[in-house]
Amino acid sequence: MADPLEPPPDEPGFGLEEIGIPGRKYLAESLTNCSDPMKAIEEFQVRINSLPKNFRMGRSDSLENGILVPSLRPMLPLLDLHGVKRLEFHVSVMEALREKLVERLNSLGQLEGPDRDAKIMDLMKKSFPVVKIKQLRPVVMAILKYVPNIDPFYLNVLVSDKELYRDCEIEVKRQMWERNQSLFGDEVSPLLSQYIREKENVLFDHENLSNLFFSPSPKMRRQGEVVQKLAKMLGRNVRLYDMVLQFLRTLFLRTKNPHYCTLRAELLMALHDLEVQEITSVDPCHKFTWCLDACIRERAVDSKRCRELQCFLDTLKQGQEEVLGDIAMVLCDPFSLHFLSIAALKILNHCMNQEGLPRENAILVLLLRMMSVGMRAWDMIESQMFKEPKLSVGIVTRFLPALVSLLVDDQVRAVNAKLPPDERETALAIIEHSGPPPDAYSQFVQDTSVAALLAMYYTLSVARTKDRTALIRTMGVVASAHNSRAFDDTFLHSFVALLVPMVSDFAHEDFCTAVFDEFFFTNIGRENVCRHVLKLVWYVFPKLPDTRRLAILKALQQGTMKIVKNHIQSTNQLLQTGDSLQTMGGRTLV
Repeated sequence: MADPLEPPPDEPGFGLEEIGIPGRKYLAESLTNCSDPMKAIEEFQVRINSLPKNFRMGRSDSLENGILVPSLRPMLPLLDLHGVKRLEFHVSVMEALREKLVERLNSLGQLEGPDRDAKIMDLMKKSFPVVKIKQLRPVVMAILKYVPNIDPFYLNVLVSDKELYRDCEIEVKRQMWERNQSLFGDEVSPLLSQYIREKENVLFDHENLSNLFFSPSPKMRRQGEVVQKLAKMLGRNVRLYDMVLQFLRTLFLRTKNPHYCTLRAELLMALHDLEVQEITSVDPCHKFTWCLDACIRERAVDSKRCRELQCFLDTLKQGQEEVLGDIAMVLCDPFSLHFLSIAALKILNHCMNQEGLPRENAILVLLLRMMSVGMRAWDMIESQMFKEPKLSVGIVTRFLPALVSLLVDDQVRAVNAKLPPDERETALAIIEHSGPPPDAYSQFVQDTSVAALLAMYYTLSVARTKDRTALIRTMGVVASAHNSRAFDDTFLHSFVALLVPMVSDFAHEDFCTAVFDEFFFTNIGRENVCRHVLKLVWYVFPKLPDTRRLAILKALQQGTMKIVKNHIQSTNQLLQTGDSLQTMGGRTLV
């Protein structure tokens, strides 16, 4: 059995003896070899009180840097009379001195020059041996905070002890993270998971109809907790910023979740707001992101911004192709696509009112081009083929005119509804402008992502104006959108929020058929679709006909059964193949 008084093996961080102060090793030896423990303890106390001044940190002739114990001896009996234990007295003195010393260190850290660096390094070497003594640790941490390049030996000691690592200042942790990507991944992973949860909570909140997903401004979004924490963790460290970008690319590639693209743009602009030029100046897509962010804040793309954005896309030099991958991630951000789609529809409405041709509008063509790049972001990163996808000529020459024809139909019906009633002319106008969409419209929505996205936002625009006729004639087309884009959460969230105010229309079977049968039920086997349908039914259930209620409940039941079956199949496949989740930074990032 080991002797409880045996001093522990030499270990960095417990070395009072290393800085000339008798510590537990000295005390253990004294108690082991003494014949009278009480006398040994008394001698130890005298030894402590009679330390030579050269063991003190700083000047030896100043009361601020040491305690002249002999001058205090007459006061100690008075403290005894008041029941103040010597331990309490010494602890209070130590805390006061520690606070004063930390203040002096912070003042020293604000200085500049070689003298300051030399003093900091000297203090670090003298103080680090006591870093594992909890009461003295704040002093050591305050010193390490101002050491620009800490020796790997000290960093290894700090990393190997969880308590020490937890107590380190963020400036010290950055140096550890630079050398240990796994450790940095462990720190970043919970923040990324929290960010995704926050986005999904907004999208699926069934009680929220006012503060919608796209409501916050760009400045408000990047003031979020996760973005600000990440910005603080990065500081001005370019290497850590590159690590975070790689984490986001990896997760986006693995999950296809566009919220990682949002975080990539928000983090860059948060650093821009903080004027962290060390990072923003080396990010090749900073100016592009900054320009796009300005457009989103102003809710418009003027000719000047258009030239800047187009110039950036047109002047990517050979060897800079990978920059297009980062630009594509920024454009894949749902907030970017939301803005581009709305801006494109505004221009189409302007073309309709001015009788202009969409293909002659340079800003519109640029918007379509950026939408195309954004929706190909995952394909670019997955294939490592960083080449701008060509915008189909048919979208400009055939699809846009078909979409404008729908806008004309909507306007004709709206104007016709305001005219004095003339049954024959009104009926004729409604019949001519309420038929199925043009074939070109349906075909391009099914075949191309850009057309699908524009069709989705056209659907949102008519839902916003409560145009039930326009909704009924187009819901079936939107359901067949390219790559099932119409069933993305960001679209369904906005669509359901706009359908709820049309609650009275759900009393009519033709409207229910278009919304439920032709749209939602075509993909009811997806879990997210079920959740959005449940949110819609939550609000419109009282207006639904009895037969429709039963049909919806039956469809939801079948949908949930399919979801459970798919989950079981996925789990079995995973178990059979033995595949494991990819890990990053030493742990699984979810």
